[in-house]
Amino acid sequence: MTSLNLIQLMAIPSPINDIADQLGANDLPYSIPIHPNLVHFTIGLFAIGIAFDFAGAFYPLEKRVFRYLALPVTRSGFHDVGWYNVLACSVITFFTVAAGFYEMLLAVPLPGIRSLIGQNAISTMLWHGIGGVILLLAIVAMTIWRGYQRFVWRKDFGRQVTWLYLGCGTLILLIMGVHGSLGAWLASEFGVHITADQLLAAGADLKEALP
Repeated sequence: MTSLNLIQLMAIPSPINDIADQLGANDLPYSIPIHPNLVHFTIGLFAIGIAFDFAGAFYPLEKRVFRYLALPVTRSGFHDVGWYNVLACSVITFFTVAAGFYEMLLAVPLPGIRSLIGQNAISTMLWHGIGGVILLLAIVAMTIWRGYQRFVWRKDFGRQVTWLYLGCGTLILLIMGVHGSLGAWLASEFGVHITADQLLAAGADLKEALP
């Protein structure tokens, strides 16, 4: 691309400019980003769901301990928690991904910065967005799989879930950890939707700009 074409491209007005007066210092129309908060619901619900299904799977080894502690715990109770948490995770993750794409469209990363693995801001956002969609599909698939095990395939079994399901759930949790690092870098390295970083980049005095 020639320098003339680059200048012409940079001169194209961004649609974001139409709502610039509605955005705060964090480049959002609200003070606290929604996506990072919903992400923790997604991770927490899925982790609890898999953890309780593990507890239900190993219940024969644990029940003596529960009896000794006089805890009224049942195997089906563990699996109930596992099922409802994975189901709730599947629902909330649609909102997590939607909020993520909305906030990504309004992102103004700090220029000239590379992440710990050498990626620039655009590459990091693209991989984070693609990874989010893939994880959403994986969580929905796990929920459908879990539902079939609960209501069809293993409804007459004490252990509602297969070891393969638990293994896949553990793998997804590990992938979530790696994927979450990309989102963390967008905030910590590139200052995406971080009010203080954006104000400093604009040359503002934080003592005057922040309450």
